[in-house]
Amino acid sequence: MKRLLPNSLNLPSNWQDLRERALVPAGARVRGWRDWVVENDPVYGSFRRPGRTEKIAASVTLLLILAVVIFLMLFNWNWLRGPIGRWASAKYDREIALQGDLDVNLFSWTPSVVVRDLKFGGPDWAREEDTANVERIEASVRLRKLFAGQIEMPLLSITRPNVVLISTEDGRQSWELEPDKPDTGEGMKFPLINQLIIQDGRVSLDAQDRDITLEAAVTAREAASANDGESGFLLTGEGSINGSPLTLRIEGGPFINIRRDRPYAFEATLAGARSRLVAEGAITRPFDLGRFTSTLSLQGQDLNDLYLLTGVTLPNTPPYRLSGALTRDDAVWTFNDFSGRVGSSDLSGDVKVDAGERLNVEAQLTSRLLDIDDLMAILGADTRTNEAGTNTTTVASGSGPGMLLPDATLQVDRLRTMDGTLTYRAAAVKANDLDIRQVNLGAVLEGGILDLDPVSFVFNRGELNGTAKINATRDMPYSAIDFRLAGYPLESIIPAQGGVAPITGRALGRARLEGPGNSIHRFAAASKGSISLVVPQGEMRAAFAELLGINASAGLLKLLSGDQSRSSIRCGVADFEVTGGVARAKTFVIDTDVVLAQGTGSINLGTETLDLKIDGESKRPRLLRLWTPIHVRGQLSSPSVGVETGSVVAQAGLTGLLASVVAPVAALFAFVEPGLAEDANCGSLIANAR
Repeated sequence: MKRLLPNSLNLPSNWQDLRERALVPAGARVRGWRDWVVENDPVYGSFRRPGRTEKIAASVTLLLILAVVIFLMLFNWNWLRGPIGRWASAKYDREIALQGDLDVNLFSWTPSVVVRDLKFGGPDWAREEDTANVERIEASVRLRKLFAGQIEMPLLSITRPNVVLISTEDGRQSWELEPDKPDTGEGMKFPLINQLIIQDGRVSLDAQDRDITLEAAVTAREAASANDGESGFLLTGEGSINGSPLTLRIEGGPFINIRRDRPYAFEATLAGARSRLVAEGAITRPFDLGRFTSTLSLQGQDLNDLYLLTGVTLPNTPPYRLSGALTRDDAVWTFNDFSGRVGSSDLSGDVKVDAGERLNVEAQLTSRLLDIDDLMAILGADTRTNEAGTNTTTVASGSGPGMLLPDATLQVDRLRTMDGTLTYRAAAVKANDLDIRQVNLGAVLEGGILDLDPVSFVFNRGELNGTAKINATRDMPYSAIDFRLAGYPLESIIPAQGGVAPITGRALGRARLEGPGNSIHRFAAASKGSISLVVPQGEMRAAFAELLGINASAGLLKLLSGDQSRSSIRCGVADFEVTGGVARAKTFVIDTDVVLAQGTGSINLGTETLDLKIDGESKRPRLLRLWTPIHVRGQLSSPSVGVETGSVVAQAGLTGLLASVVAPVAALFAFVEPGLAEDANCGSLIANAR
């Protein structure tokens, strides 16, 4: 094998060229510069051949250094307690005092300081409570690392610290040293501590903005022996949140021989507000609390409860169980690849929270199979999920017995605290009465204004698509909705009897409403706009078509004989104008091949009641026709259908009069329908309604 070495060592010729062209001239220049310095530089010469002046200067310098060293050795550091306290008090606008002895040891490779009886007062608005009182603090720093621009503390020992943290409803925090500085959301960063000792620590929290109180004990110690299981960091606390119990436990390993490149493991459990959060992970760079990774498991009765614990506004939901990867990178928190169940529906996705100057949340959520009742909880419905988590039912979705529209109050103040975006898609939906098959939702929240776009429900046949906007910048939110229904089957509204649908066809509709209200029910009760429903064509059982015109002879005979023949629906149009939550019929027409029915009346969206009157005219002669309108009244959830008995009695009276004056056969004329009704102009009616 040929060896590639220079000269006798057979190095390649390009190395020889490099040596001759670059290295040899460079060496010669360095030697020339050295020789010049030796011969001409006065500083170098004075060091090699010091004169009387140089000797005097060196002696004075040494004496000064020696004097400083002796001064520092004999200096009483307690003399600096007052100046240090006054300087810190002025800088942080609170009383700060070193009330005990101050000891400093500078002459070591690990200089140290001991502070006794430190008082750290509260701000002006919380002067009755000191932010911190510490009996003793001992800290040392590694000098070699300090010269390299790094702070590394071999020891930090804190004895009996008592810390009181207060936050007010208007956002003030007693521990904030620079309240005027914008909150970037970054975590606290401490220098590397090789050994941390905390003895008998106490932490009190009074978070008035979230109605949280907590009393916690803090310890950090090394193991006294190999079998000592109490080594490491431990914080345990109990308190209350919104009047219910709160517990907190944070555990970590011992603080000994910690390095920057070795993650520090921890486990944290927080239980309260009907929720339980468990995180197991590691701080990637001790002691940079702004960066860590963990596995987070959370469960509870309602995701909305987590606002009290996290400050993130979430919708109302049934009970939930979720687990995923939680990561923090300063102000950015991510909850990725999580999965679990909300109610009886599966839920997975990614959530990103930027806790910078203004909270911003981005969420992408999906469900493989959605229970539509779980979605109703978001709208404020009262739902129940069984213990197995396999089925959710809506118990009461309205503001009272028989009411349909949810009346849960929208928490507008929470919507103002953050911005965000949301996408949600349910690939499939469990069997339901509305025959919904897929759901697709999108939302953007910015500056207190929530835009829902799209709001899309795909049925077995047909779709409901629309948008909604909620302006929560005012105490009473103002909302606007625009929903379109396309191709929804009428047989899904009126169930089949005996295997045969009494009415078939496709419905088109649109609802455009706006108005104030902090719940769906209150919004509907004060809304204005329009509601329209159109059936371009279809079929209905002939008996029912005849009865629209109260054609007793034809309708009852067909009904009693079990006749299943069909009548065509030329069109059906219901167009309502809404004012003050009351929808009044502008156009109400049902046109079949045998009867033309026209209606009047109103629907009260506040009380959820209707009062409609339908007058039918036959297009064909009928013998027995009752000259009375049909009334549809009562609750929207359970309307009643009847006839006006007064008109029937009057018609019967007319029959008696004819029978007494003329002849019995002539009396039948009071019940005869000549059949003069004409077809409605369906094209014009449909165009106007749309």
